[in-house]
Amino acid sequence: MSLGRLIAVATALLIAIACGALALGIGVVMDPVLRDLLGTLGLSGLEAVLSDLAEGYPPDPAMIEGALSLGRAILLLVAVPPALNAVVGEVLGWRALAWYGGATGLLTALLPWLMRGAGGPAGTGEGRVTALLFCAGGIAGLVYWLAAGRFAGRGPATMWAAPRR
Repeated sequence: MSLGRLIAVATALLIAIACGALALGIGVVMDPVLRDLLGTLGLSGLEAVLSDLAEGYPPDPAMIEGALSLGRAILLLVAVPPALNAVVGEVLGWRALAWYGGATGLLTALLPWLMRGAGGPAGTGEGRVTALLFCAGGIAGLVYWLAAGRFAGRGPATMWAAPRR
């Protein structure tokens, strides 16, 4: 793999991860149940932090650790599936739209289930969250395919030629 291809893959992954995160954020805001949950948790937590800061107290370490854990979980959900599928697709030379969009969406949707040991549904909104994660992962995979995946496995001379049908 040439240096130019590595740069193209890295740039495409950054764009895909950003688009997946944006899709996840839009989905959470548009889903009424998740929006209400986020509003309840987010506003109460924000109010607690701001009131502590206003009174001169440092923020609660447990709240900071909780926010960092949530950030890590979101990063894991939006970054790992596109990166893993991009590596597999590049190594095997796969250029299929279904691989990048479908497999990335499926892996993103299954990741929470795999992390907790594939137990049954954790709550009533599990199906909504799974569908939202599938859509966000699918969007990230499709964006990666548009930017770099359709050229996977091609040599430097044919990378910018028209894709095979």
